[in-house]
Amino acid sequence: MQGLQDKVIVFAGAGGIATATATFLGAAGARIVVGDVVEASAETTAQAARDAGGDGIANVVDIADENQVKHQIDLAIKTYGRIDGLFNVAANIHPDEVAKDTDVTGIDLAAWQRTIDVNLTGYLLTLKHALPHLIAGGGGSVVNTLSGAVYAGMPDKVAYSVTKAGIGALTRHVARRYGKDGIRCNGIAPGLVMTEQTERNLPEEFRDMILATTPAPRHGRPEDIGATVAFLLSDLAAWTTGQILCVDGGTTMRT
Repeated sequence: MQGLQDKVIVFAGAGGIATATATFLGAAGARIVVGDVVEASAETTAQAARDAGGDGIANVVDIADENQVKHQIDLAIKTYGRIDGLFNVAANIHPDEVAKDTDVTGIDLAAWQRTIDVNLTGYLLTLKHALPHLIAGGGGSVVNTLSGAVYAGMPDKVAYSVTKAGIGALTRHVARRYGKDGIRCNGIAPGLVMTEQTERNLPEEFRDMILATTPAPRHGRPEDIGATVAFLLSDLAAWTTGQILCVDGGTTMRT
């Protein structure tokens, strides 16, 4: 993929989609700085970029903690001298947390607040600390991760769905407010992607039900999302901003 050579991309979050994205970026010569609450996950994603021919470093970051977010951004600047892009992919989706995310009458407020802190406030914090560096360097690209759940009207996972919808508004705000500063900001809304986390969180019968209503003949794979994220982070997407791309096998058909 063109337009990524030597670019420095900060990852807020690791896991299957992040690792697939890191592979595309590394193959194109990019360098990444990965932060995740699980050190091993962050290192796996950074290693994917290195294995593909790029470079990457990992550190432990809870994006709900502003000091930790600032430290990651400072680490990127100290290591590589600049930031060219930001990929927000972290989410509060540990199985124990998902089990607490029920509906509006049953959800525990602590679970609701933690999801807001990670999924929404965390994205605000990464943007708050990354944008000044992106602007100082002449501009850059941001990709925020939403979910097909935003459009599905799920009977549970209320905190997850609401926060992911909020990321859409945050994405358009950044695109509008900082566009003249050279900032592009887009969102990606994956459908059901078969990561290890998905397999742990969703029973097989639910996955089969989703596939039955999906125009495509299979569920998504991490590389389906990673390829789109890499495109949005690259110079090939130089005139694409303020968009939410649904990559979901046709489950959501939007104009």
